[in-house]
Amino acid sequence: MRANIIAGLAEDTCSIPCFKEKLVRKLQQKLPPDEVLEDARVLFAALSDRARLKILIALQDGEELCVCDVAHVLGTTISTASHHLRKMRDLKLLKYRNDGRMAYYSLRSELAGKLAADVLRAEVAI
Repeated sequence: MRANIIAGLAEDTCSIPCFKEKLVRKLQQKLPPDEVLEDARVLFAALSDRARLKILIALQDGEELCVCDVAHVLGTTISTASHHLRKMRDLKLLKYRNDGRMAYYSLRSELAGKLAADVLRAEVAI
């Protein structure tokens, strides 16, 4: 067995020598930092829900919508829309502001809305 198995791997990970050590090292260096991966995980978790996808698409052009507007876009109750908006705000995908008793939401970053729209556009084109 090869003695110079990639450093840092736990003993219980793999007992087979790595024959493409240079490639593995190159790929490891290309991996983004854990913070970036966590942001991506949060985004993909949000995208796993149909209503949240609709919200991302509705907000992708930079529009600011109140909870009532979002409820009408979704065709659901204000309570349900509010739940999804709160979840997305907690995930740091949306920003919001209060104006009296009204809460307005917009995308924190264009990336989430663009990603959702691009994926759906690709699916429809197939």
